[in-house]
Amino acid sequence: MPKGPRGEKRPADVIGNAIKVARLAVGDEEETVIDDGKDPAAKALGAKGGKARAKSLSARKRSEIAKKAAAKRWKKK
Repeated sequence: MPKGPRGEKRPADVIGNAIKVARLAVGDEEETVIDDGKDPAAKALGAKGGKARAKSLSARKRSEIAKKAAAKRWKKK
């Protein structure tokens, strides 16, 4: 069964999915969200950390990191 953006189960067929979305929009059905067990505050800080690191790095250093990552991705095994 396909999963939605937050891990919720969705119907596999188009019509069933459309009916599910309509019921959610009208309020006939509640959407259940599965807790991933992570602290929301920690997730928010983690998202801020990457932006802060990118801001503190020079353009040259960011370029070096990106080239190294691209080389790893495209390296033949």
